[in-house]
Amino acid sequence: MAPALDADQLAERLRQDGRLAALYCLQGDEPLLVTEALDALRAAARQGGYTERSTLVMDARSDWSALTAATRSVSLFGERKVLEIKLPTGKPGKNGADALIRLAESCRDNPDPDTVVVIGLPRLDRAARDSKWALALARHGVAVDVPGVDRDRLPAWIGARLARQNQQLDRATLQWMADKVEGNLLAAHQEIQKLALLYPEGRLAPEDVERAVLDVARYDVFGLRDAMLAGDAPRVVRMIDGLRAEGEALPLVLWAVGEEIRSLARLAAARAGRQDVGGLMRRLRIFGNHERLAQQALARVPARAWPAAVQHAHDVDRLIKGLAVNGRLGDPWEEMTRLALRVAAAGSRQ
Repeated sequence: MAPALDADQLAERLRQDGRLAALYCLQGDEPLLVTEALDALRAAARQGGYTERSTLVMDARSDWSALTAATRSVSLFGERKVLEIKLPTGKPGKNGADALIRLAESCRDNPDPDTVVVIGLPRLDRAARDSKWALALARHGVAVDVPGVDRDRLPAWIGARLARQNQQLDRATLQWMADKVEGNLLAAHQEIQKLALLYPEGRLAPEDVERAVLDVARYDVFGLRDAMLAGDAPRVVRMIDGLRAEGEALPLVLWAVGEEIRSLARLAAARAGRQDVGGLMRRLRIFGNHERLAQQALARVPARAWPAAVQHAHDVDRLIKGLAVNGRLGDPWEEMTRLALRVAAAGSRQ
C-alpha cells in the first residue's frame, strides 16, 4: 500500500491534486482516524460537484453484482456521485475479489470520473496485502494507509490536537491524560473537544484538566502483554486494575499473559541451548513490535526464572477454577498481577 497518510495529509493531497481520482482505498483499524479521512474525501467530493453518495457493505457472501450495477448506474439528473464500499472483514471471497479487480481496472486511466469509488478496509494481514485484488486496488487507485496511534505517540497526538484549538499542556499532564484515554481514541478526541468548550485558549492548568477529563481508558489484553514485556510495572498494575473494573474475563487475561510466558520460556531455553531463536519466533508467530518487546523481556529476565513463571501461570489457572494453591493468594486477580509483575519488574529486582 501507499505510505501512511493521516486525514490531514490526505486532505492536503486532495487540495494539491485539484481533482479526485476514480478510486481510493482506505485501510485502517482506528474508527476515528478512518472517519476523518473519509470526511476529507467527502468534503473534496462535494466541492468537486459530486452531490450524490451511496454505500455498500460487502463480504464474501454478498451479491457482488450489486457493485457492478452501482458503478454503471447513471443519475437521471446527470449528477456525479461517490460510491463507498465497506469491507469490514477484509475478505471479499472469490467473487468479490474478481469484482474488485475488474473495478480497479475500470478505474485505470480515468482522470475525470462520474463516479468516485472509496473502498474502506480494516488493516490487512500480509497474505491479504499480497492478494491479487489488494494489489490491483493499490496499483490502479490511491491507496491510503490510515495509521493508528500507539501508546508512545499518544501524548504527542493529544498535544497536536490541543494545538489545533490553540491550547497547550505541560508534558506531565499530557502523559497523565494519555493514561486516562489509553486505548480509546474516540474518547480522547471527545475529551480534547470538551477542553475547548470549558477553557479559553492558551496554556491549561493541570488541575483544570484533571477535573474535566474522565477516566475513559479501555484496556485490552494485548496492551497488557506489551506492557509486561516492556518492563513497565506501573502500567501493568494499572491495566490489570482497569481490566478488572471493566469486567474483563480473567481466563482471557490469563490466556494472553500465560501463553506469552510459555512462549518466552521456550525461547529462553532455545537461547540457552544455542538454538535458532529467530526461527522459533517465526514458528510462534512473534513478529514486528511484538518481537522487539519479546527480545527486551528475554534480555531482562534470567533464563532460570521462566520455569517458575510457567508454574505460576498454572497456579493462577487453578485459582480461577476455584481450587486452593499453597503459597498463593486467594484472589486470582491479585495473583494475576503478581504473575505479570514477575516479568515486568524482573529487571528492577536484579
